[in-house]
Amino acid sequence: MSPANADRIIIALDVQTKEEAIALVGRLPDARTFKVGLELFTAEGPALFRPLKVLRKDIFLDLKLHDIPNTVSGAVRSALKHGVQMMTLHASGGRDMMARAAEAARAAAGEASGPKPLLLGVTVLTSLKGSDLGEIGQGEDVAAQVLRLAGLVKAAGLDGVVCSPREIEALRREFGRELVIVTPGIRPVWAAAQDQKRIMTPAEAVAAGADYLVIGRPITGAPSPNEAFLRIVEELDQSRP
Repeated sequence: MSPANADRIIIALDVQTKEEAIALVGRLPDARTFKVGLELFTAEGPALFRPLKVLRKDIFLDLKLHDIPNTVSGAVRSALKHGVQMMTLHASGGRDMMARAAEAARAAAGEASGPKPLLLGVTVLTSLKGSDLGEIGQGEDVAAQVLRLAGLVKAAGLDGVVCSPREIEALRREFGRELVIVTPGIRPVWAAAQDQKRIMTPAEAVAAGADYLVIGRPITGAPSPNEAFLRIVEELDQSRP
């Protein structure tokens, strides 16, 4: 079942301190899920999670884990002790790394008698173009690389992928609804593209088959973040057939 449109939107907490993050969350009472990325986590660590839980918010931990299988599975177990609902690891870390992470998530959920969080394999960063892939020794066909890595994600037992909106339709053709699709690079028509190269509007991404949309500055940088959030929800509601 697809999430409601308000629940599709994941707010990126791209700030530097816990105080800034909690203040921003307080300005978004209608949003449910917030992304804690590398910058904020490096600054504040797991201490940030408790106040988010007190505010009854879901946590998308976006650290893009990429290490040997034993280290990544241990990191997954540690993260799940803090009650995160979603987290990412790099699909390019390989099938064994992802499979061990999936096993760790299942085991941790069983021990806690709670729901298993979504584990998502990051395919190709939205900041990269085909020429960038060529520079690091990969093929320059971005869509082909995304599909290749998504196949590994599925084989390893992860729940879904993170990809550019431009690859959503190809993934749906190849895998149907077998993978959850989370897409950054989302910009409403009234927002600037900024540093992401493969972008799409929220309505376009959902129509293509995205389950969740990661949105940062168009919401968090608005004079009223909650109004910007609700504006996007309204656009999604109006775009439904």
